[in-house]
Formats: sequence, C-alpha cells, structure tokens
Amino acid sequence: MIGIEFYTNGHIISETDSMRQKLGALAKQYCATSAIIITDAGISQLGYDDIAQRSLQDAGVQVVIFNEVVADPPIEVVNNAIELARANQCDLVIGLGGGSSIDTAKIVALYPNDFESVNDILDLDLSDFKKLPLFAIPTTAGTGAEATFVSVITAKDGSKKAIYTPKILPDVAILDATLTLKLPQHITAATALDAMVHCIEAYTSRTKKNPISDAMAAKGLQMLWNNFERVLEQGDDLEARAEMLLGSTLAGIAFVNSSVAAVHGLSYPLSINFHIPHGHANALVMCPVFTFNLPEAASMYAELARVVMPTQISNMTDLVAAERFIEQLKKFLEMSGLKYRLSELDIMEEDIPDLADIVINTYARLIATNPRDMTLGDVTAIYKEIL
Repeated sequence: MIGIEFYTNGHIISETDSMRQKLGALAKQYCATSAIIITDAGISQLGYDDIAQRSLQDAGVQVVIFNEVVADPPIEVVNNAIELARANQCDLVIGLGGGSSIDTAKIVALYPNDFESVNDILDLDLSDFKKLPLFAIPTTAGTGAEATFVSVITAKDGSKKAIYTPKILPDVAILDATLTLKLPQHITAATALDAMVHCIEAYTSRTKKNPISDAMAAKGLQMLWNNFERVLEQGDDLEARAEMLLGSTLAGIAFVNSSVAAVHGLSYPLSINFHIPHGHANALVMCPVFTFNLPEAASMYAELARVVMPTQISNMTDLVAAERFIEQLKKFLEMSGLKYRLSELDIMEEDIPDLADIVINTYARLIATNPRDMTLGDVTAIYKEIL
C-alpha cells in the first residue's frame, strides 16, 4: 500500500436550516468576537448573508460583510477582502457561497501574517503561517471547496494561481441544503456534474489514489448519481438537495487527497479563455476523456458502475460496464440543459491548437495524474471530438 496522508475538516454539519440555527453558537465555540462574511452579490440578493449575520449577532458576534467576490476571483478582490478583515480586526472568517467565495475566505483567514498582497505569498511555504478560524458554507452542490485545502484565484495576466496547503482547510463546514433550493437548473446541473467528475477522477488518480479517498469518492458519486435527475425535475426536493450537497462534500474530501486529472486539465483553458463556468467546462470534456482512458481505467470505471448502476450492468465484463457507465454520464449531460458542443460556445476549430498547447504546457501536473498518458495529439483529438 502507498503511504497516505489524509486531511479533512474537523467538524462537518449536514442539517437543514443549520446556518440559521447553529452558526452563532459555533462562532462562540471558537471565541469569536468579530466575523467577516465573504460572499458575492448574488448571495446577498437572496438574503443569505443577512441570515448568517443575524445568527452571529444574536450570539454577540460583530459582523462585517464583503460581497464583492466574482467568479475566478482576481487577486485584487482577495486583497480588498483582506483589507476589510484587517480594518475590523476580524477573528473569524466565513466563506458563504460557491467555490469562489470559499476560496477567497481561505486566503483571508491568513491575514494575521505579515504580507501586503496575495502576490507575496503565492510561492511561499505556508506551513508556519497562522490561520484564523475558518467556516465554509456552500450554496452549491459542486465544488467541494468547503472540504479542500486549495484556493484558486486569478492573476492580473488572467492565469490561474493556486495556494495549496492543509493550512487553509476550513475548520467547520456547514451543509445547509435550504441554501441550494433557489439554484437555477443549469447551475444545479453544472455543479453536480463537476462533483461527479471529482469523484471519478479521485477514484482513478494514477499518483495519489488511496483506500480512504476511494471510499469517499464511491459514496459521494452514489449520492450524486441517485439524486441528479430528482433535483433537475423537482428543484424544491429538499431531501435530494441534501443528498447532493453531502455527496459534493465527500467528493471534495476525496479529490483533494487524491488529485483530479485530465478532465480538469482540459477544462481549465476553456474557463480561462472562453469564460465557461468551471463545472460546465468539466462536463463538456468528461466523457471523451473517460473514453480515452478506457485502456487503463476500465476496471476502475466498472467498479464505480457497480456502485451506482448495479442492476443495469450485472454480469457484464469490466469494459462493457465501463462503457455503459460513460454512456449514462452522456445522458446526464444531455438532460442537463447545458450546451455540450464547443461550437455552440463560440469555440472554433482554429482555437483548438492553442487550447491543446495550454493543456500540455500549463497543466502537465493534471495530465500526470491521469490514468493514461496523454499527448498533444490526444488532447487535440478530444477537443475536436466535441467541436
């Protein structure tokens, strides 16, 4: 067996209405006196930050709200959030929203250390840094950011930068499915497919696959798979929403300890160059990547298939079971309402060489964890397949 180091949150709460009922009490357990809520304008419009603020204030905790987070948060936005936290001497940081808000909060929680800009710490060893208590409250069932120790932000040149250290793992994750009820169908679908990819890539990682992440990935995928159609057909199904949210968190626990792979490698240039949301970009490329991986990963895909669709693939060979597994993922994508051809998203054939070059030269680390080696020609062919 490989050596394993495994990290996850110290405290996870999965309970309906838990943000309103328990946030303030949890803050007092951490002796908080002044909290900053990191979120975005959309969450503020829904009033979720007001609910969080009231719970904290009822517990005697002062609150400031930073609601300027945007997708793929630029370093300048993160710096602005840090300035607000410093100015108010906040001793608790709360990320409320999607992955961008939680990723921003992870860095804000490091503000007591001596640095002026996030740029100053991008390449540092942060193991000796102080971190404030950090709570993560996701409002989508997709990114798993509430359970990961990576923060992805955007530099001035548009490139993605990652801070990757167990130091920024949230102390508390509050999974309150009521916060996902108002998600539009396309966001529900995209984030769910993103979480499924997290499970599948974690389970098939060439370099860091391990028994603990395997268990988390398989159970997370089962919860997501079994409830995907339910949440699309009936968005107010709270039980299904809760299952999806916990499944997404299990996916986050799995992939941060075992790594994602080529699906993410091919999706990042689509997000950066063409502003396709991360979950949608993953959904676009997942099936052709998984099909490409079959010569090396069929047995592992078959293992997952036997977890999520046991009756449909009984007595099938590993290869056939794996193929049926990928076919069902294609059906999920088709029923999602998302566009699933690059040309529908204004990506043309002449764009593909540059995209493929970015994958090979910028995201080699993700190709390295893929179960099958992938060349520039392979990446080009996959993009052309979904053109």
